Parts: sequence; C-alpha cells; structure tokens
Amino acid sequence: MDGRSGRVARLSLPEPAQDAVDLYWLPLGAGRTTGVVRVNGRIYEALSAACQHRARRDLYHAALVVHLDGERYAIEMGPVWGNAEPDRGVVREGPVGHRLLGRSRLFRYEVRCWPGGVIPDAAEAVASPQRLSEDSASAQAVLAEAAEFPAATWGRDELGTGEMWNSNSLVAWLLARSGHDVTSLRPPAGGRAPGWDAGLEVARR
Repeated sequence: MDGRSGRVARLSLPEPAQDAVDLYWLPLGAGRTTGVVRVNGRIYEALSAACQHRARRDLYHAALVVHLDGERYAIEMGPVWGNAEPDRGVVREGPVGHRLLGRSRLFRYEVRCWPGGVIPDAAEAVASPQRLSEDSASAQAVLAEAAEFPAATWGRDELGTGEMWNSNSLVAWLLARSGHDVTSLRPPAGGRAPGWDAGLEVARR
C-alpha cells in the first residue's frame, strides 16, 4: 500500500533515534467516526477544483512527532473540546472561523506539544512517517517554536498569504522556523495540503 495507489499505507515506525523529527501525512478525516470532516473536505475540494479548473485531489493534514532525550512529543492542532486529557501539552489557542466566535470553546483550536502523546489517526497515515532530522538541535528548535506559533483564525486568511490558516500551516511554519529543509516536502502523490504554503510564507517574513 502506498500514497500513489490512493490507499492508506500500513504504518511502519522507524526505530527512533535518540533525537529526531518525524512528519506524518494524514488523510483528511482519517479516524473520525462520524465522517463529517471527510465529507466536508470533499465538498471543499470539489468546489476548489471547479473554481481552479483542475482535477480533484486527495486532501491531507500534517502532524509531527519529535523525539528528544528519550521523550516522544506529539505536535498537532485540534479543537479545544476534542480531547479530555488534562495534561495534553497545550501551548497555544486560537479562534475558528471568526475571532468573535472564538470566545466560545466550540470555536477554538489548540496547538498541542504533548509529551508522551499520540497522533490519534497515525495508523492511517500515508507514506509516513518521514524522518526529517536526527539531531538534538533540530528537535529542540521545533519544540521551542511551538509556543510562538501565530494564533491566527483557523480557516481564514488574516495574514494575507492567499491561503487559509490551519493545521498544515502549523507544521509548515514549525519546520521552516526550526531550520528544516522544506523545499522538497510535499503531501503524497495525487494529494494536496491546503494551508501548507501559508505557513511557509509567514515563516519567511
């Protein structure tokens, strides 16, 4: 199974180095019991493809796992109400859809840098994990930058990049800011990651 076939790859974790940074590409809506995220994503992609006069593509969202000093950190973005674990390493919060809506927990996201945490849908990751570095400086840099992530409104383009701000923006921003080479990083063949270029653009500023 691989990304080129459009099927979900069987997860095979590399042997963790003492210090490392791993990138995961997760199909949009993977692991969701309701399928609402997946359906909405397909509608969004169908509209985007029609407006841009191109074929539809699979949508992916990215997440990171950092290994440092024997500890494993899961880094991802999710709804504030989506996880009941009290110690899940929340370092940032931001609004969803509109800043006024963000006053309610129902419309807020959180950035988690979770020691000992897991990526809930990692078993459905495609062409993943991709090991990006194996040194302590890179791992430390990713963890240090997480708390500095610009908490712009999810799903909007407040920062003027021409693309929405979302979980892909988080991962792209972290990797660029921490000195990783992001020039060759792309979602699996046949897919795209909305928000990725927005993160790179803001990191360059």
